[in-house]
Amino acid sequence: MRRKRAGGLEKSMIFLFLVFSIIIVTSLIVVSALQVNPVEEMIKNEEPIKILFVLEDDEKVLFTDVFIYYPVSGRGALFNIPGNTGAIYSSLGRVDRIDMVYREKGIDAYRQEIEKLSGQSIPFSMVCSVDNFKVLTDLLGGLKIFVPYPVDIQADNGSRWLLPSGVNNLDGDKILTYLYYNSPEETDGEVQDRYQNVIIAFLAAINKNINTMFLEKNFKEYDDLFETNLEEKDLRIILETVAHVDSERLAPRSITGSVREVDGKSLLFPHYDGELVKDLFKQTVSSLVSVVETIYDRIYVLEVQNGTSVQGLARNTSILLQGFGFDVLSSVNADRNDYEETIIINHIGNDEIAKNLGDIISCSNIITEDVLPESAGMEAESRVDFTIILGKDFDGRYVR
Repeated sequence: MRRKRAGGLEKSMIFLFLVFSIIIVTSLIVVSALQVNPVEEMIKNEEPIKILFVLEDDEKVLFTDVFIYYPVSGRGALFNIPGNTGAIYSSLGRVDRIDMVYREKGIDAYRQEIEKLSGQSIPFSMVCSVDNFKVLTDLLGGLKIFVPYPVDIQADNGSRWLLPSGVNNLDGDKILTYLYYNSPEETDGEVQDRYQNVIIAFLAAINKNINTMFLEKNFKEYDDLFETNLEEKDLRIILETVAHVDSERLAPRSITGSVREVDGKSLLFPHYDGELVKDLFKQTVSSLVSVVETIYDRIYVLEVQNGTSVQGLARNTSILLQGFGFDVLSSVNADRNDYEETIIINHIGNDEIAKNLGDIISCSNIITEDVLPESAGMEAESRVDFTIILGKDFDGRYVR
C-alpha cells in the first residue's frame, strides 16, 4: 500500500484550515450584519427613550430619576424615585428601602426593581458619582438653577452653605452645595424637587453645549464620567438625542404614598399597592406620544369635594391627584352627601386637560362652565381650574 508523503498531508491540512477560516469569517460577517443596534433601532422607530439616572455618593444613592423622552415631539418627563420607597424586593428577599437594592446588589438589580415598580421597561442606565458630577458641571460651563430664597446655613461639621437667591449659574462646587445643604424648614418633597431641578438644569446645559460636547475628540472626556450599560458611541447618540428635550416643559413627577415604620426604618409605601405608580407612568408615556398634546404646560389647580358620606374620600383623592402633577387647593365636603355620580367641572374651558383629568379616575361626566374674561378681576383669578365632586359611583380610585 502506498503511503502519502508528509508534505502532501501538510498541504491538505493547510487547505482545510483555510476553508474553515473562510467559513468562520464569513459567518461572523453575516452575524454582525444581522445584529441590530438597540439604540439606533429605537431612534429609527421613534420610540420613547427611557433612562435610569443615579447620582451616587460614596456607593450610596443620593437620588434616582427615570427620564423618559419622546424624540418626535421633543417632550419629556422626569420621575423621582425616593430612596425610602418600601416594598418586598425579590432581589433582597425582604421588605426594605429601594436604594438598599443598589447598595447591596448593584445597578442592574436596582434597574430591574424600578422596572417592576413602574411597569415600564427601562433599557438604559447612567450612574454618576457626585465627584464626577462636579467635574461634569464645570465641563458644561455650570448649571442654571433658580434658588427661591438665599441659603446661609451652618453645617454640623462647621462648614457653611451659601447660595444667593434668584437664577444662578452654579459651578461644580456650588452644585454640591445646592445638593447637600440641609434646611430644617424643607420637606422631603422639597428636597426631591431640588434634585429634579439639577437634572432639568443638566439637560438644559447639554443642549447649550450640543455643538461641542458631541464632537468625537471631546466626548471621551464626558463618557469617562459615567458608569453605564451603553457603549461610548451609543451613549453619545442617546445624549445627543435627549439634548433636544424642551427642558422648560419637562413634567416632574414623584411617587406618593404613606410612610410607615418597619424594623426601625421609615418606608414610603406607594398608594394602592403600587398600582398608582404604574398608572402614572403609563399615562405619562401615553401623553408624551399622543397626537394631541396633553402633557401639562403648567400646574393645574383643583378643588376636590366629597359628595358622599364616606369619610376622608376627598382627602385621599387629593393625594391621588397630586401624584399625577395637579395642585389641590382644597378638599372639602360638597353641598350635600347624596351625589349619585361623580362630576368634573371645567372652569377654564380646556377640554383636553379636563379629559385627561377624567381619564385618571375614569370619569366622563364633565361639565364646562362659561369661561369668565380676564376683565372679571381678582375673583376670577382666584378660582380653581377644575372642581371634582365625588359621587357614590367613585370607589376611591375609579368611577365604576
